[in-house]
Amino acid sequence: MSFQRPGFIDEWLKIYRDGGLFHLLKVRGWTVVIAFFLFYLVRDSVLYILVPYLAYSNLSSCF
Repeated sequence: MSFQRPGFIDEWLKIYRDGGLFHLLKVRGWTVVIAFFLFYLVRDSVLYILVPYLAYSNLSSCF
């Protein structure tokens, strides 16, 4: 099965493999930091806010 990923990820991975994390930050700058922050913001919001809220709202109707 083929895994599709966006083109910019492939480009960032190539830069990272060639020179490491500091080279990636030097070439792409704040874009990498903002992408990393937004990824974890969305992931943690779903994990720690949305899932417990949905579980509580469905379980509270049982009692």
